[in-house]
Parts: sequence; structure tokens; C-alpha cells
Amino acid sequence: MKALIIADIQYDFLPEGALGVPDGDKIIPVVNDIQKLFPLVVATQDWHPPRHRSFASSHRGKNVLETVMLGDIEQILWPDHCVQGTKGAAISEELSLHNVAAIFRKGMSPEIDSYSAFFDNEHKKSTGLSDYLKGKGVHEVYVCGLAGDFCVAYTALDAIKEGFDTYLLEDATRPIDPDGFEKMKDLICEKGGKVILAAEIQTN
Repeated sequence: MKALIIADIQYDFLPEGALGVPDGDKIIPVVNDIQKLFPLVVATQDWHPPRHRSFASSHRGKNVLETVMLGDIEQILWPDHCVQGTKGAAISEELSLHNVAAIFRKGMSPEIDSYSAFFDNEHKKSTGLSDYLKGKGVHEVYVCGLAGDFCVAYTALDAIKEGFDTYLLEDATRPIDPDGFEKMKDLICEKGGKVILAAEIQTN
């Protein structure tokens, strides 16, 4: 069985949001349209506590896009975004949720970020998504949403590690940094995933 994973289509990642992805709103009609092609659809939601350590505002003297070490990994510092209970953290009302069977929240630990829908960035804690999908008999996943070079890409890479046949839907995502997205797509293909367009779903 195949499943669609929709990553983080939340107001703070849309163009007017705190961490707006350029043209992020343009993918919503595509994502809504392709949901009917999947027997299982799940979504993710960035859900940070206030003063999350990935926020530049949590580090005195640091600016957005500077880096620090969080635990054993380097962390890009972001503007405050997707803070629990705020409008920016809400999933866009333009995204159809009628076919979404479950929403997996991530980034809730204040000390570590979580780009992937499967694990935090240190791979210390699972969201439970892998077990959920395997329990449903899923062996093939398609990943879309925001942002292509971070949450979508890292979700795809973890899906590959978890043993799923993995496809990134290029026209159903948008990146923060196009150059970074190209590198991540190359890495996904190198690891055994595929990058396709939404029109190719039925032929794969």
C-alpha cells in the first residue's frame, strides 16, 4: 500500500508567515488534488514550545540563520515560528483535511529540532510515524509539503532509512533555498529514493 505524507503546510511557512517559504501557497491545490490517489494520507505539524532552542531569540547575540550546536549537531537558528497554539502553527484552512487519517506533531522537545516527520534531528526520539505506516501495511511513501529542502527532504531521507520505497513530489513542495533543495534531491536519489512529479504518481 502507498501513503502520502504532507509536511507542515502551516501559516508560518506560507509566504506571509514568520518563516515564509516563497510560493509555498502555490502547492496547496496540487496537494489537495493528489490526495484522492492514496488509500492513506497523513500530515505533519511543526509544534514548538515557546523559547524553543532552534529560535534565534533563544540565544543572546545570535541572529536568524546563524548556527549553534544543539547537542551533537549543528542547528540553524530560525525566527520564532509554529509556536504551540498560535495562528502561525495552525494548518492552513486551504489544505483539505478530509482524507487525512492522522496528524503527527513534531518539534515539541524544547532542546532539539525535528525536521523529519519520523525522528528528531538527533534520531533519539521517534514520532511513531514509521510504526503507524507499517502497521497499516504501507511500503511506499510519497512526500510533499513545506519546506522542500528541510522538513520534506529529511522526511524522505528517514523514510528511505525506515525501508519504505520513497518518492519526493517535486511540484508539490517548495524550498527555502533552491540550491539547497537541489543538493537534497541529489542526496535522496543517491540513497535510493526518487524525485517525481505529481502526474507520475499513477505510473509508479
